Amino acid sequence: MLNLKIVTVIAVAILLTACGSRMAPIHNVTDSPVVGVAGRTLTTPDVERAIRRAGAQLGWEMRTVKPGLIEASLNLRAHAATVEIPFNQRSYSILYKSSSNLNSSGSSIHQNYNGWIENLDRAIRTQLAT
Repeated sequence: MLNLKIVTVIAVAILLTACGSRMAPIHNVTDSPVVGVAGRTLTTPDVERAIRRAGAQLGWEMRTVKPGLIEASLNLRAHAATVEIPFNQRSYSILYKSSSNLNSSGSSIHQNYNGWIENLDRAIRTQLAT
């Protein structure tokens, strides 16, 4: 009987650890340099077009808030995330704004969110280089 209790406690501890491991610190991209094709200087409108193309390819809804600032939202099934993307011809950032059903606690969030941000950042860099 005692062994069953020990096994149960260990199983619950493993389960709780596995659930908790799906959380990660919120990943922001801060002042990523704008790098275009060698020898070509990009303008701020070029950067905006690259960000919009990258987001659209990945299903992000992009909305211009003001010159130099895009708000992007991604809705996947019951999960949603919104980020702000300030930019100019020298750099851009991707900053967490809000989310739904991603267990955000202010400093941590479901690890899938970080994957979405990494994919968006990679897609922006690719668009800037084309």
